[in-house]
Amino acid sequence: MSATDQREATLRNTMETATEMADIEAPTTQANPQLGSHTSSIFKKANRPVTLKFENVVYKVKPARKQGFSLLKPKKQKSDESEKIILKGVTGIVFPGEVLAMLGPSGSGKTTLLTALGGRLGGHLGGTITYNAKPFSNAMKRNTGFVTQDDILYPHLTVTETLVFTALLRLPRTLTKQEKINQAEAVITQLGLTKCKNSIIGGVHLRGISGGERKRVSIGQEMLINPSLLFLDEPTSGLDSTTAQRIVSTLWELSKGGRTIVMTIHQPSSRLFYLFHKVLLLCEGNPLYFGKGSDAMSYFSSVGFSPSVAMNPSDFLLDLANGITGDDSQADPATVKESLVCAFKTNLLESLKRELHELNDDDVASSGVDHKQFKRWAIPWWEQFSVLLKRGLKQRKYESFSGLKVGQVLAVALLTGALWWKSTDLQDQVGLLFFSSSFWGFFPLFQAIFTFPAEKMMLHKERSSGMYKLSSFFMARTVGDLPMELVLPTVFIIITYWMAGLKSTALNFFSALSVILLCVLVCQGLGLAIGAFVMDQKSATTLGSVIMLSFLLAGGFYVRHVPNFISWIKYISIGQYTYKLLLESQYKVGETYPCSSGSGVCLVEDHPAIKKAGLGQHVILSVVALLVMLVGYRLLAYVALMRVGRTK
Repeated sequence: MSATDQREATLRNTMETATEMADIEAPTTQANPQLGSHTSSIFKKANRPVTLKFENVVYKVKPARKQGFSLLKPKKQKSDESEKIILKGVTGIVFPGEVLAMLGPSGSGKTTLLTALGGRLGGHLGGTITYNAKPFSNAMKRNTGFVTQDDILYPHLTVTETLVFTALLRLPRTLTKQEKINQAEAVITQLGLTKCKNSIIGGVHLRGISGGERKRVSIGQEMLINPSLLFLDEPTSGLDSTTAQRIVSTLWELSKGGRTIVMTIHQPSSRLFYLFHKVLLLCEGNPLYFGKGSDAMSYFSSVGFSPSVAMNPSDFLLDLANGITGDDSQADPATVKESLVCAFKTNLLESLKRELHELNDDDVASSGVDHKQFKRWAIPWWEQFSVLLKRGLKQRKYESFSGLKVGQVLAVALLTGALWWKSTDLQDQVGLLFFSSSFWGFFPLFQAIFTFPAEKMMLHKERSSGMYKLSSFFMARTVGDLPMELVLPTVFIIITYWMAGLKSTALNFFSALSVILLCVLVCQGLGLAIGAFVMDQKSATTLGSVIMLSFLLAGGFYVRHVPNFISWIKYISIGQYTYKLLLESQYKVGETYPCSSGSGVCLVEDHPAIKKAGLGQHVILSVVALLVMLVGYRLLAYVALMRVGRTK
């Protein structure tokens, strides 16, 4: 038998085996208890079938500039070299009830294309992408599910809490709260999550549910809205073959309800490969194949590429995408790729474009999403705020009320009280007030700096899905942090104030407490603004340290004669105003203290550490300055956050 005959026999055996496996492995809800019954709420028909068409999709990005310093003058880049082409004219069509799998090696453009089709990719995107012959819109966004490769979930919430909060935010206002909860419970049952429904999600340093269960929770979040169009980025990544089979079987069953499903997948097993209705093979942004999964092997055989041994079709396709033919010839990978690109354009592209153009757009558009049916937001602003606040409190109560944070404040309070125990020396008391203003400037600032960088991925995911307004998230996040932000400094002042022997009247005590709480809120706002602008924890921490040290040095305690060219810092220094108001809470003009002068007593306002602050002067101005900062820093944080939360 010749080598050609052997390859043909191998291909024939591979196809026969694959056909048998497709017949055996095609899932049914009765056969798979994980999927429940055909009457399941998440397996019912989609609201509106969506036909996805994309033609000649091109995406370009500007390459990142090289870091570093060079004395040599950099060469000017040519105009055609200023951008890197990620997608190079990709065309395809996916009908309701079909599953499209996009295959290709790492860096081939799979995720970029998926993001573009999901309406989440900006920049230099060319070509035409339509959904029932219409461009992407807010109505289509509300009818689309998008599951990212990384499961972005809150680690301290349980499976039930995660899905219930998502249901309360995403399901329309026409449903009651109980109906939304029932829908979440139905999703839990049908995705086989009943056993872990009360388990926390977990994270890197927190044990929770398994990887497969996390992926099903992510899919469940999108299935709550009964989407007509579902995108998934590597849904089987990091999962064992059995769990991967369950995930894809679930998606296959969902497609039977008239949904259009598009996913990227790296290296599926042969039994998964034949569950895909259509396959798109990419290589360096170029399409090498688009068509039925069952026809892929015969197509590549027809253009001269057949496996030398029986093998997994997806393995063979990935080899080809890497320029590896699998036979004994030492063909150049670049030549193989070029040959496959040319073969696609010659044999498949024209018929594919003809199919796109022959499809009657009027018929497709008539079955499209009813834009009048969808409002811009599923629920009103106040409900968004309420749900987000409850979710945030549940998630962060473990970190806000952590023993480490509470213990840290208690330890500093007790140490401070012990060092200044019943102090009667004016200089020591002034030092205590300055230390208090400094400590409660740094502590809340560095707590707040990490707020938005840690929430960046979750915010981007949920805002891209149109779950809520940025303002409702911002208000819920900042209000939710207030209890611990105000409780800890209150405890600190209660301990330190009385141990240090400051003035024991209620007016003096509550004046000092009010000043510290105002300082905490202002510094928290500054921390939020720094974190929102920088969005990198290390860089934000460095910037925050520099700013607070500048305020500290210009506060009037360490340096009394600040040069004019840098004295302006005191006018924006939080510590300067806090320190002055703390002095006002304890001392009044005309009070005296024991000193070494001839009379043995001196005026408090003449003390060197107090005179610079100007006792009894500009008190209202200091309060107004802190209130302006309180509002201003939060506005800056919100404006900076708009950049992160912005979607198409």
